[in-house]
Amino acid sequence: MIRRFLPGLMVLLLSGCSSVSYYSQLASGQWHLLRAREPVAEVIADPARPPLLREHLAQSQKARTFASEHLHLPDNQSYRLYADIGRPYVVWNVFATQEFSLSPQNHCFPIAGCVAYRGYYNQGAARGEAALLRQRGMDVSIGGVEAYSTLGWFNDPIMSSMMSWGDERLATLIFHELAHQRFYVKDDTEFNESYASFVEQEGTRQWRAARGLAPVSDAALKQRDQFIRLILDARKRLEALYAQPLAADAMRRAKAAQFEQLRSEYRHLRDSQWGGDKRYDAWINQPMNNARLLPFGLYDQWVPAFAALFAREGGDWVRFYAAVERLGGLPVEQRKAALRQLEKVGR
Repeated sequence: MIRRFLPGLMVLLLSGCSSVSYYSQLASGQWHLLRAREPVAEVIADPARPPLLREHLAQSQKARTFASEHLHLPDNQSYRLYADIGRPYVVWNVFATQEFSLSPQNHCFPIAGCVAYRGYYNQGAARGEAALLRQRGMDVSIGGVEAYSTLGWFNDPIMSSMMSWGDERLATLIFHELAHQRFYVKDDTEFNESYASFVEQEGTRQWRAARGLAPVSDAALKQRDQFIRLILDARKRLEALYAQPLAADAMRRAKAAQFEQLRSEYRHLRDSQWGGDKRYDAWINQPMNNARLLPFGLYDQWVPAFAALFAREGGDWVRFYAAVERLGGLPVEQRKAALRQLEKVGR
């Protein structure tokens, strides 16, 4: 009965203006994921399972308990289950923009609201969608995703796609996705992802402190923040460029020059301040387009504002979440104005 019910349920949850085949793969992919789940405790207790897997899962459960008891995140069966999915990513997200725009092609669903990507459980299907979008002259990027949240509709599992991570990165993912379950605003990806990213970062800081570990090195955090700032600054320059009344050929040349400027600024920063550390070289040297920049604005834009909000609420998680809910309840323009004000306070 559940098997017959699930595809219909998924279409109701995720319906929009796309083809039946797209929703069919959503329903099928989610169904196979649900079928693969098993209690983490049983995997840990099974001597026939790989010792490294059992140890990794055991450590994950300490972080999962910390999330509920100390970060006041939902106390349910999410991430107390495990699923071997047999592939490196659970879904592949397709991001797309117009050639001269940084506005994402949004896809809207009744429960999740509008999001800036379209997810596929099959990499070939994602590539096919990307090819069709490129034929229409759009900038496109595909990103593999090791995990996602169903916002509490299902008990989300730890997946085999996450098992190559270290224990701490797995913990950060649990904090991030449970934050989405705690609160989510329809149609505001920047708000949702920045909020969850802050919970992830502050939660990780507290998780390390609880285990007597030193904070993540200031140098590593500084490098990450500087790299993100480079991307966000490039986005602002491109947005200003696309507002100009240029002919298409001139706009393309200016666009290409902006991406080269981004690479040049990165290399200067890497060599002058990072001692030649090449951790971001692979990303910066790939072919560049608007769509590749989208996740940075989505996941990071309002993190400083949420940090300021957390400080304003005295570092109290319950008060912080209540304040986040009040922000989320504001009309979108008032919400953004409040976030901009918080961002100024945090500088």
